[in-house]
Amino acid sequence: MATDKRQFTLRLQEENFLKIKYISSANKRSIAMQIEYIIEQYIKQWESEHGKIDISKLSDE
Repeated sequence: MATDKRQFTLRLQEENFLKIKYISSANKRSIAMQIEYIIEQYIKQWESEHGKIDISKLSDE
């Protein structure tokens, strides 16, 4: 299945990985989808406090 999602390597402390694994299982999500969900929630919180991020002005590094 094709996807438009960008891949990258993420290194986690073992304890954090195991906790995310536990939470993802409880939420019936893959670990990757749980991490993506957590990031989305953090972005929403950050933007509600600081304003929307205009990604059109950001470089693709």
